[in-house]
Amino acid sequence: MLTYLLVFLIAAVPGFEVLVAVPLGILRGIPPVLAVIIGFAGNAATILLEIIVFQKLKEWWESKKKKDVSMPSKRTVRAENIWRHYGIPGLSLLGPILIGSHLATFLALALGSTKKQTAFWMLISLAVWAIIFGILSVLGVDIFSWMRQKFI
Repeated sequence: MLTYLLVFLIAAVPGFEVLVAVPLGILRGIPPVLAVIIGFAGNAATILLEIIVFQKLKEWWESKKKKDVSMPSKRTVRAENIWRHYGIPGLSLLGPILIGSHLATFLALALGSTKKQTAFWMLISLAVWAIIFGILSVLGVDIFSWMRQKFI
């Protein structure tokens, strides 16, 4: 039971997330499907909490600052449209392996993604990465040493 709790908690920690928690759970003897589910749940819990806290802080900040009545530039509007059109899926799917899911969530929200969009895409991404790392662990692939050799 302690191993299950540790996998959940490790998945909740920024920087470790499902990328470390799922393989660790499998190595500690948790059945792979259960390790994927527990790792996903731990990471998802903190992501959803981050979304809620970010939104509350944003609402508070908006209520305190003065309203700017100037119109945004054409460049700003264009950049926001591109972000809304392509941004959240790409950031969510690549974020967990490149910058971490917590930072990806923060950036998505800071750049204008809605709570629903961010939660949806981040949960999809976490599920995909948890399954991928579960499968790689079961197959015996040491992804960490491979990444270390390729990128360092």
